Parts: sequence; C-alpha cells; structure tokens
Amino acid sequence: MRALVVGRYGAPEVFELREMPDPQPKAGEVLIRVKAIGVNFADLLQRMGLYPGSPKAPFVPGLEIAGVVEKSATGGGASEGPALKAGDAVTALTQFNAYAEWAAVPARRVYRLPAGMKFEEAAAIPVNYLTAYHSMFTMGNLQPGDRILIHGAAGGVGIAAVQLARARGLVVFGTAGRLKQEFLRKSGVDHAIDYEKSDFVEVVKKYAPDGLEMVMDPIGGKSFSRSYKCVGPGGRLVVYGHSAAVGPEGKPSWLRALRTRAETPWFDPRKLMGRNIAVIGVHLGRLHSRETLLRGELDEIFSMYSAGTIKPVISKKFPLAEAAAAHQYIHERKNIGKVILSVK
Repeated sequence: MRALVVGRYGAPEVFELREMPDPQPKAGEVLIRVKAIGVNFADLLQRMGLYPGSPKAPFVPGLEIAGVVEKSATGGGASEGPALKAGDAVTALTQFNAYAEWAAVPARRVYRLPAGMKFEEAAAIPVNYLTAYHSMFTMGNLQPGDRILIHGAAGGVGIAAVQLARARGLVVFGTAGRLKQEFLRKSGVDHAIDYEKSDFVEVVKKYAPDGLEMVMDPIGGKSFSRSYKCVGPGGRLVVYGHSAAVGPEGKPSWLRALRTRAETPWFDPRKLMGRNIAVIGVHLGRLHSRETLLRGELDEIFSMYSAGTIKPVISKKFPLAEAAAAHQYIHERKNIGKVILSVK
C-alpha cells in the first residue's frame, strides 16, 4: 500500500510517500480500505513532534479515517463493538496510521455509517464532533439557553460545536478572523467576534455581564487567562488544544512552544471554589479506555446527522500524496471547516 510517512519531525515537506506492506488485522481488528482521511490540527503537531505520545520518526500520522471493511478478524463480541462484515461503510479512530490506503483498526473503534453519509463527511466527524459533544454535554452538562464562547468557530471543532450548540438551543459567541465573519453569521453564531479588531473579553462582558456558562479554548497560553475572565459562576472553561505554540510557517519551534507554556496560567483551586468555576481538560486521544462512552456519544451525533440537525463542512479535499499541501493550508489558517485527504 501507499502511505505518507513522517521521516523526521519538521515542516510539511518532511512527508514521504512510501510503499509499505499491507497491514494484517490481528484478533479483534478490522481491515479497512481507506477512502477518506480527516486532517486535524493534532496531525500537524504529530508531524512536528509536539503531540503527546507521538511515535518516533519514521511513522504514519493521523487519527481518523472512513472507508470500507475488507475483512474482520473479530467475533463481534460486545467488547469488540458491532459485528462488521466485508463491504460495510465505516469510520474509525485510528490513533496514528491513518495516512494510508489501508488500516487495521480495533473493532471497538470502528463505527458503521448511517445511510446516505459520504466518506468525506464520515472522515470529518469523529474527532471534531466527539471533542465538541464530549466537552459541551458529557463534561459540561450544558442546557438550553446557556451561553457559550467558541474560539476558532470556523474551524473543524469550532463548526461542530456551533452546530451542536444551535441544535441544543444555546446562545453562541464565536471568534474568527475578518475573512470568516460572514460564515459565522450564516452558520448561526449570535455574536460573531473578529479577534483581529475586537477584544472578545469586552464583547462578552457587554452582552453577558454575569459571565458565560462555557468557553471552549484550543489556543492556550495567554488565551486561557483571558477566556477564564469570560466564565461566570457555575461556568466551565474547556481547554482542548495549544495552537498558540505553532506558527503559520509550519516549522516546530521549541522556543515558541516554551514561551506559550510559560504564558499558560495555573488555576488556584481555592479561586475556582470561590467563583464556582470548573476548568475541564479534554483530550480525545486519551479516551480509548472509554469506548462505550464514545460510542454512545457518536450514536447521538449520527442520529443528529440523519435528522439533518448537523452536517460537516468540508473546506477542501487533497489527494493523499498532497498531505504536505493540506497541512500548509491549515497552518496558514485558510480553512473554513474540515480538510480531507482523498484516497482512490
């Protein structure tokens, strides 16, 4: 099979297209012919060696795929997930090894697609929508009428969070750059904030002087401190990324990463108690021991898709061999929605 390999940590051009042995499914695994691959910011961090738990180079990056079951080495027991057969259209969480024509994945991380779902849509759902759903409703327990600030509201997780918020009757504040403001308004964001010219803290205080029920922040560094100021009593600050550590040039910079880490606040438990505030950390890649929980969440997401309540936004599709261009596209903040790698 063909696969995109990170031969060494670095900028997007470190990708190498290689011929590799086809994977052979072990007991409890499913062999999938890959049709589409979701590109996530976490993949960029993997390529640069900044993602926790990344393998040593060389390795194949990526976290989610969609495709067709070729064969299954599982009996379909409850612990293994649903019984799958050759020809089933599925999506899967791979935990690396996604940028390839074939993937062998534990059956418990494979999900059969709803009728009518395209492979490109399926590859855009698991990481983004599970991150948003888990943050907002499992960990955050948001209720209709609650107010939420979503940073990067035109990105993959951001769009998922906006759609889920609208479906559950939340009031949405969203940040994005100048060129993405019209998209935010059309997507149903109640208070679209251009972070290039407006202070989001001031906007929140203007329209929600008592503070919000939730802020979702994947930026890190100083942004965590400023997002914390937007949360009111009983509210939650969700942190699920550290994009401030990565510049638009796409090259790893330990100086930038260390500076961003130094700017990240420490949250005093006594002050959290005094303000009745929760700080929630979400890392989907560390939830693989909670497959039953994730499967239940994804079942709900798929039901919402089938009902027409949510629909992934595909920003751009690139051939598998052009993964470097796909990564650079995201580094330059050009995407509105999900970037997909297509496999023929």
